[in-house]
Amino acid sequence: MNQTRVNRNVKTYRMVVAALLCAVGILIPLTMPKIMIGPMSFTPASHVALFLAMFISPATAVFVSIGTTLGFFLAGLPIVVVLRAASQLVFVIVGALIIKARPNIVGNFATSALFCLLLNVIHAVAEVLVVTWFFFGDPSKYGGSYLSYVLLLVGLGTLIHGSADYIISNAVWYGVTKASAVDSISNAKFTRKASALKN
Repeated sequence: MNQTRVNRNVKTYRMVVAALLCAVGILIPLTMPKIMIGPMSFTPASHVALFLAMFISPATAVFVSIGTTLGFFLAGLPIVVVLRAASQLVFVIVGALIIKARPNIVGNFATSALFCLLLNVIHAVAEVLVVTWFFFGDPSKYGGSYLSYVLLLVGLGTLIHGSADYIISNAVWYGVTKASAVDSISNAKFTRKASALKN
């Protein structure tokens, strides 16, 4: 009986946190300043809600990823940017499933750094594939080479931007999981002596 109540509370808490992260994911593209260079848009902290959701559960991660894509759509950004946001579902699902299988992966500096790199390589490849389709559909729109506009600007830019947001998310989540209620709904587990930001 008590276990059933605890499970129900965890599910309810996860739903509330997922809704809040989804709202953040929608609001960031609508309110934050953006740097637009061709098919690339840099929106500060635009991946933070995704990473935080990934730390909770795969279902939460998928829900927030869909919400974030909606935010980019509602912001009136070009379709290539919206589809880049939609492609983030790939790395979000992979990351959430890895965390579910290995909850301590984010609690150690070395494994967290490798995890961050893996996720953001997947992230960059997915966004490069989206932009490649548009680039070869009409190269004249971009006024630059495939190497400079797609591989460097989108690929490398996404890798750096996503990694920076992962570090921010990791620091935020390490802080909030000190509250036992939040820690109880999280798949990602941090030790009290080390976080993904510390040796």
